Amino acid sequence: MSTILETGIDGAKLVKFQVFGDSRGAFFEIFRASWFGDRQRWVQWNVSRSSGNVVRGLHFHKLQTDFWFVPQGKIQVGLVDLRPKSPTHRVAKSFPLDSADPHGLYIPPGVVHGYRITGEATVMYLVDVEYTGKDEYGVKWNDPALGLPKSWYDGPTPTLSNRDAAAPMLADLQVRPDGK
Repeated sequence: MSTILETGIDGAKLVKFQVFGDSRGAFFEIFRASWFGDRQRWVQWNVSRSSGNVVRGLHFHKLQTDFWFVPQGKIQVGLVDLRPKSPTHRVAKSFPLDSADPHGLYIPPGVVHGYRITGEATVMYLVDVEYTGKDEYGVKWNDPALGLPKSWYDGPTPTLSNRDAAAPMLADLQVRPDGK
């Protein structure tokens, strides 16, 4: 049975998949609706492939929940809880997700999220709100006010999308994750 693990951010969960291997290879489940209680209606499945030295994010949603899985490569995840009423408000975490040690990552609304790729990687993710662009907000990936661990910032300046490069600093956000 897969194991649900805490990340240190309220509502954000890691799922350590139970891998069944033999001489032919391996099998593991990457999703069960029962793992997540009330968030069982996933409506879109996305795949992101990235070359090395890329940062995707940091983003947050007021409505959307994400569930990530890395089938190829390794990423460094960055998470920051921006929900004012959360018991872990302003807690920041960074940790790897690696296809060699498969885990899933459940990210609730209001938690800033993104990832840094040092080699090539593929990320597959389920979302519970179809993408329209109306629930996508960004924060500058390297804003020290986020409080991410030093390891998040280490390395050469990454390649960013135009949108991510233009994201505001935390202090300049015009939209709050709690919708107000």
